[in-house]
Amino acid sequence: MSESEITFAQVNYIESVYRERDWAFAHERASEIDAHWASLRAQKPGLFDGRVLLMDEWRVDGDAFHTQHFSTDFRAFVALRDFGFPDANVRNCFAAAALVSIDGAFVLGQMGAHTANAGRIYFPCGTPDMGDVRETPDGFSVDLAGSVLRELEEETGLRPGDVSVEPGWTLVFEGPRVACMKIVRSGLTADALIARIEDFLRNQKEPEFIALHVVREMADLKPDAMPGFTRAFLARMLSVQPG
Repeated sequence: MSESEITFAQVNYIESVYRERDWAFAHERASEIDAHWASLRAQKPGLFDGRVLLMDEWRVDGDAFHTQHFSTDFRAFVALRDFGFPDANVRNCFAAAALVSIDGAFVLGQMGAHTANAGRIYFPCGTPDMGDVRETPDGFSVDLAGSVLRELEEETGLRPGDVSVEPGWTLVFEGPRVACMKIVRSGLTADALIARIEDFLRNQKEPEFIALHVVREMADLKPDAMPGFTRAFLARMLSVQPG
């Protein structure tokens, strides 16, 4: 997908609700989904078929992004993605930690071979799951802000106390994907931050990131490895950074 098809929105808040539903795609194409999953598992036995959240309603209203999510098996989500998102009413909406060092470098990671996005370069992120659902007096909500910090810790070892989280969100709309980007700043220089994360990764049995990638300027973008929303977000941020 070309950058011309990517749009942005700036919001201060994300308000997300969770409601269960019967998803026709998962039922009507169950045999295809199962066959596709069996093929993927044959190549990557470590793939886990947990429950993930997809978005089926959304709107930007002033300074807020309102969303609604339902849960499905990971195998159904992967099939939706690999089949070209045939259900136009469903989106993959996720939160990402745009990690920045104190000297202004963005730090991303290359996904390991055992993951569903092997070789791709991402900020710490992930499709939200049932661990992000919170009970409220009015029903259930989805904590995308919490998802940012959870994914950051799981993939880099950085805890909430190790970073400062900026207010507001940059929404990046790329076809069936909606990336909710949250700027997360470290007090370490890029070199020190990389050393710390690499030390964490060395002690993981199967780290999601197998290598780190630093972006300081446009020449550091990797079109063959970075998804369009990541490149578009970085290009936008680099264009407004001083110097």
